[in-house]
Amino acid sequence: MVAKLIRRRVALFALIGMSAADICSAQSGARTTPDTLEIWYKPNVPLGTGRGIHPGRVAWGYDPGIAAWDGTTGFWWDDRFNSQAEADSLLKQTLCGLTGAQKESDSWDALFRFHNKTTRGSDIGYRSGEKVTVKINQNNTSSHESNNEINANPQLIRSLLRSLVHEAGVPQEDITVTDPSRFITDNIYVKCHSAYPNVHYVDHAGGGGRERATFVENAIPYSVDNGKVATGLAACVVDADYIINMAIMKGHVTQGVSLCAKNYFGCTSIEADWHKNAHSAGFSQNRDGLHTYSVYPDYLGHRHLGKKTILFLIDGIYSNKFVNGTPASRWRLPPFNNRWPCSLFASQDGVAIDAVVLDFALAEWPDAPDMKYSDYSLNESALADNPPSGTVYDPDRSGTRLTSLGVSEHWNNPVDKRYSRNIDRSAKGIELIYSLIGSK
Repeated sequence: MVAKLIRRRVALFALIGMSAADICSAQSGARTTPDTLEIWYKPNVPLGTGRGIHPGRVAWGYDPGIAAWDGTTGFWWDDRFNSQAEADSLLKQTLCGLTGAQKESDSWDALFRFHNKTTRGSDIGYRSGEKVTVKINQNNTSSHESNNEINANPQLIRSLLRSLVHEAGVPQEDITVTDPSRFITDNIYVKCHSAYPNVHYVDHAGGGGRERATFVENAIPYSVDNGKVATGLAACVVDADYIINMAIMKGHVTQGVSLCAKNYFGCTSIEADWHKNAHSAGFSQNRDGLHTYSVYPDYLGHRHLGKKTILFLIDGIYSNKFVNGTPASRWRLPPFNNRWPCSLFASQDGVAIDAVVLDFALAEWPDAPDMKYSDYSLNESALADNPPSGTVYDPDRSGTRLTSLGVSEHWNNPVDKRYSRNIDRSAKGIELIYSLIGSK
């Protein structure tokens, strides 16, 4: 039974959010709520069952020297402002923090073996010929032309490709980088294709070296009648043996944040023009605090999406309070101290990683839109076998109800950032592993 949520006021945080009854009337969330916060949850009350080699572990790598954009000159993603070497190091050390391995190659072997053992019953690593698809977030694109909005980080994508090819041993031709619903812009394609020309780059339109996404109809019927919400899935996702979900740390109108669970929406057969895409109430929490159906357990529990995902990543090198716009959020929270967050988060638990980054967002963006009850979808996923809403989650319509998809929890406070397994190693909850990388 879910613990009763207790309201209490806390001066350190603040948020009065509005969840979404009217969904996506506008793409931009560039409005704010009052800078006061009404907390609706209790800290350190884990829900669900942690996943991973170290159940519920989220690795947080912080490298203050990785991002040097001044906020006005050129593009935030320019190489002159972003160190490729630091990006490589950030990914490597965050992966090692997640798995506990000393070597990057051993981390990948551990990730593949754990996934294969738990999903296929075989203690085997990656085998040549198996396909790995990396889902990036290019939500704020309308063509292949580069822009200055918050989108996927070119340096980090190249670091991931380097790591997959040279450390995990995945042949280039077996890797796909994709956002099937948007465009892989030139800043990403040129940087990555120049080093890894045999990787497949798949986007909504194709052309200019990219491949055009195709879709498998009715591949995700959802657990409930979702109206006109797209039910096709990209073939490069359906055909993949493994998925890597690379989301961005940013806010989102009607949902509070847009992280790993929401990133799967871009795998569906939606239009590149967001105005044409249907949404249901399941994309947003109820503004009155009622527990209702959420689409996100359907994504995390789907056989071609969450169930294939071996690694969840959230790029927090830059960030933004809103879903679109130029990165503009230098962080006040320690250890950032009015600098870019310069962070990368990694987990095998798609619920836990979103829960951790949501805590950062709640602390740093108290006036962001629609934050209140923004953890309700996480709780639905954590308790997918017996969710607060009473929904029977079965996204494949297979007749088999989902089990817990991970663990949801709020930290003790935004200074210590301690979860249950940080406080007591024998506890069942989230564990946040912090690594300081570099010296600047």
